[in-house]
Amino acid sequence: MESKHLGVIFDWDGVVLDSSRFHEESWSLLASDRSLPLPDGHFHRGFGMRNESIIPEILGWSHNPEEIQELAFAKETLYRKLLSHTGIDPLPGVLKLLIELKSREIPTAVGSSTPRENLELAIQLLGLEEYFQATVCGDDVTRGKPFPDVFELAAQKIGCDASRCLVIEDAPVGIEAARNAQMKCVAVTTTNPAQTLAFADLVVNSLQELNAEQLIKLVGNE
Repeated sequence: MESKHLGVIFDWDGVVLDSSRFHEESWSLLASDRSLPLPDGHFHRGFGMRNESIIPEILGWSHNPEEIQELAFAKETLYRKLLSHTGIDPLPGVLKLLIELKSREIPTAVGSSTPRENLELAIQLLGLEEYFQATVCGDDVTRGKPFPDVFELAAQKIGCDASRCLVIEDAPVGIEAARNAQMKCVAVTTTNPAQTLAFADLVVNSLQELNAEQLIKLVGNE
């Protein structure tokens, strides 16, 4: 049964952790291994999208579904190797906000285009298992952002009405997905400048600027 209480849905890359350098390096390694071209600006244009869209639409590497799946798998395998070897820390303010939300019994979920293996590895490396009641990733939905499917499923999993959920995002395509889900959205300027995120309900430079009370007020009193 869905609740009228607040639920908070976190995007992953660029919100909980900044792993952009690992993603960019894994694309470069794959392109080098396969002698494939990398168009200028490809990484920024594809940020927040699923690999199944990036490979044909941004990179133009293939339009064959089986080949796209194989390339996507190879890229994410390289990403996980880089992440495991180097390690990573959560972005500033993340742990403090998660602790506060947990103390107030506000349910939280991850709603991300990130493949599940990547998500589970990163949550384990960061030691954040106890803070998320649900995780929804690109593997769980047919349509990626800007479609609202990821966020709608996350809301269902934590038992909250979509109208009572707030999304924390860092990419325009994610803000659009939150709007399409009829959810409030806070944008953080980890990977994009504030002017490109201005259509969010609130824009911050870091999660250090946020607290639970602000999020409750954005959605409306519980």
